[in-house]
Amino acid sequence: MTPNNSNELPAGMDLWRTDELHEAGFNHRRIAALVRSGALRRLRRGCYIRGSTWAAQKPWVRSLQLIAAHAHGTLSTSSGGLVYSHTSAARLHGLFLWDVGDKVHITTQTTASTTSHGKDVVPHTRPLAKIRAVFVKGMPCTTLEQTVVDCCLMLNYKQALVLMDHALRKGADASKLQEMCASLAGRNGVLTLRRALENADARSESPGETLTRELLQRLRIEPPELQVKVASAEGHHRLDFAWKEKKVALEFDGKVKYFDYAPTAEVIYQERQREKALTELGWKFIRIKWQQLFREQEFKTTVLRVLRGAS
Repeated sequence: MTPNNSNELPAGMDLWRTDELHEAGFNHRRIAALVRSGALRRLRRGCYIRGSTWAAQKPWVRSLQLIAAHAHGTLSTSSGGLVYSHTSAARLHGLFLWDVGDKVHITTQTTASTTSHGKDVVPHTRPLAKIRAVFVKGMPCTTLEQTVVDCCLMLNYKQALVLMDHALRKGADASKLQEMCASLAGRNGVLTLRRALENADARSESPGETLTRELLQRLRIEPPELQVKVASAEGHHRLDFAWKEKKVALEFDGKVKYFDYAPTAEVIYQERQREKALTELGWKFIRIKWQQLFREQEFKTTVLRVLRGAS
C-alpha cells in the first residue's frame, strides 16, 4: 500500500488497529505524527481512535470506548474465550460506578500473566462452566447479577451500594443475588456484598442520592422517605427525600454529573417555581451538592438545624 502522507484519516470509522491503518496507507512514522498532532489518540497498544471523536466524548463514554478499543484491538489476537467482567461489565450494562478506575477487566478460563494482556487490563480466571456470557453493545460480558457480585467483592461499601442500588433499579434479580451471596460465605469481600444487598434501595436515582442516604444512615439522622410525591398549586412534585410530618425536603443537586444532559434554564426555573409553591405550603428545603457529602460535620449540622427548626 502506498504511504498516505495526508492528514485525512479514513472516513466511515473512528477506531483502528495498527494493521488497519497500515492497510489504509499510514506507515509507523505517519501514525506517530498523527498522534503528536492530536488527529489520532492512542488508546492502548495497537489501537487508535480519531482525536476529534475522543475529545468530544463525555468521561463515561470514554470509559466504554476503552473497552471497545480492547475488543477491537484484540479481535485478531484473542482466542475468543474471554468475557468482560467486573467494572467493565458494569459499564457495558450501564450501571452507575462511583470513583472507579478505567482499567479493563476480563475473565477467561485459563490463567495468563498480567503483562501478556497489557497494563490497562486486569485478568481474572473462572472455570469455563461458570462463565455465563451475554452480549451487550456487541461485546461478551458477564450477566447482570454475576457482574454485581463480582464488583461488590472488589469494591468498598459506598461504591458497592451505588452499584447495587442501580442494578436493582435496572431489574437485577434480588433473590438470585441473595443465593449467590450465600454461596460465597468466607470469601474476601462477601461482607461488603451482603451489606450492600441489605441496605440497597432501588428508588435511588443517582449515585449522589445513594451516597446521601448512606450518609444520613451512618450519621444516625432520622431516616427520610425516598421519592416522595407531593402536590401544590404548581402541580405534582417528587422529592428526592422528605420528612413528611415535618414538611422538610432534601434535594440532591448533583445529578447532571452522571447524565448526558444538563438542565435547561426553563427546567431550573420550573423547579424553583415548584419549590416556591411548596414553601408557601410550609415546606422547608435542604439542597445538597456533591462537595457537601464529604464535609460530614457541615452536612449533619445543616440537616439537623432544619429538622429541629421544623419540629
